[in-house]
Amino acid sequence: MTVDLAALIATLAGLTMLALALAVRPRRASSIDFYLAGQRIGVVTNALAICGDYFSAASFLGVAAAVYVSGLDGVWYAAGFAAGFVPVLLFVAAPMRRFGQYSLPDFLGRRLVSDQVRLAAVGVVQIIVLSYLIPQAVASGITWSLLVGSGVLGLDAYATGVVVATTTIAGLVAFGGMRGTTWTQALQFVLMMAVLVWLAAMVLGSGFSYTGAVEDLSRQPLLNPVLVDGQWQLQPVRSALQSDAPARFDEPGARYSVLGQTMLLITLMLGTAGLPHVMNRYFTSPTGREARRTTVWVLGAAGVFYMLAVMLGTAARSVIEQVADTTPWLADLTVDGVLRIPEHAMLTLGRLSAGQAGLATIAIAALVAVISTMAGLLLAAAASWGHDTFAGVVNRRATQAQVVLAGRLAVVGTAAVAAVVALQLEPASLSALFPSAVATMVTWAFAVAGSALTPVIILSIWWRRTTAAGAVAGLFVGSGTAITMFLIALLRPDWSVATLLLTPTPVAAPCAIIAAVVVSLRTEVPADLPELWVRLHGTAADRAAERLARLTIRSAEAHRPPSDQVRVGGTGRWS
Repeated sequence: MTVDLAALIATLAGLTMLALALAVRPRRASSIDFYLAGQRIGVVTNALAICGDYFSAASFLGVAAAVYVSGLDGVWYAAGFAAGFVPVLLFVAAPMRRFGQYSLPDFLGRRLVSDQVRLAAVGVVQIIVLSYLIPQAVASGITWSLLVGSGVLGLDAYATGVVVATTTIAGLVAFGGMRGTTWTQALQFVLMMAVLVWLAAMVLGSGFSYTGAVEDLSRQPLLNPVLVDGQWQLQPVRSALQSDAPARFDEPGARYSVLGQTMLLITLMLGTAGLPHVMNRYFTSPTGREARRTTVWVLGAAGVFYMLAVMLGTAARSVIEQVADTTPWLADLTVDGVLRIPEHAMLTLGRLSAGQAGLATIAIAALVAVISTMAGLLLAAAASWGHDTFAGVVNRRATQAQVVLAGRLAVVGTAAVAAVVALQLEPASLSALFPSAVATMVTWAFAVAGSALTPVIILSIWWRRTTAAGAVAGLFVGSGTAITMFLIALLRPDWSVATLLLTPTPVAAPCAIIAAVVVSLRTEVPADLPELWVRLHGTAADRAAERLARLTIRSAEAHRPPSDQVRVGGTGRWS
């Protein structure tokens, strides 16, 4: 298979996804169809779609790259990404779906009866969406560069990949809505998993042994390429645990100390429960019980997916070094047998296993991962701008068609911003700063989500005393602390604590909780808190009884003479 043929297959795969999205797109201009697929998505389909949303380029290329470049420290990414669904299963999925609504900002706005909370959450969601969307666009450029190696219309290969991916996905989401996106994401995840299993089978079939490879790689210090005075050279990686010794592949400390490992895990775990594109999917489940069952399926798939990614990252480190001297095309990608860009690990392993066909297979799966995750992120952006902001605050009398149009325009605008930023970034220079640029950039999105949205969501679900003012305080303090720590780390990368500052959730989340609790204790809870609490935690019988009681009260009020009605304490309500 030639490279041109591989590019043609990748293009056809993208067009097929777009055609599928158009075929199952919502037929009516209904906001519940466009944003929630009519709330009729089954457990298995929704679980596969969530996996398609969640297992992004950071998972498909980034985890293997992190293992490739830093050994055992890279495994913490896989552990954190996979374990993130445990808090979702235990604390969030079922009550949030029982309460309903369209998105995380909509949920918080309705639960706390406040437009201020809704708008503050929209702002945080936009930061998360762009932080997650830009590395996906970067990954699409990296993959296109390696697969095709040339650009079109005067663009270089990297820029062409960014533009093609963002344009295709924006079209898919704008026309397909949640229903079309759900089916394409489910199929995309099945394809990704099949490719991972195929590559693992090829590697193991060639005689690769995971334990043997780890043992061999650990006999010498961990060396990685560094750009010094314009020249690439291998240099030993300093151990974060032992300052007087170089890092080793089989020992933690290549990048993170014990504290750093803990902070990374907590950041990734808490961040999952605040990812808008993932959590919005739970609103498409028919019931809270099915939302919880969906999470169990996702946990099982995540375990298998990340186990394979860790094994393949180790295989790439071992195999590429062994064959570098006898494989001429590796000279352009490596420095003394070690890849300059770690995200090339899976792609290179695919080419070594099955030639150009193998490279094309992995590249197509990587592009599919990019498309799938970007689709979910653009839908989250559409919901927060189109439904939460336009229909919820700006124009409450907007028609269904206007709400859907606002969401489609938000998709186009957000995709354009992500593409412009991604075009300004240079992957080679990023890889010199971070162990895996894609995985690290995605970690920022997890950090903001876990520092601001997750604490407020959990408090709103499990603490009755949470108020709107408390939630706004928590959102501002959590996101502000996380962003400040990021900026300090970027401005002073030579500080010994710079790595810790890039995973700020263990510091920022408690700050958000303290701010939310202190402010909530000084302000009033919503007047209809008992009704809101039944929607969150009551059984179906409780909610039916609550609805019946409301109807009974309204009926009695409607038939009561006006002279018998008494206004309650200036609240505007009558009893």
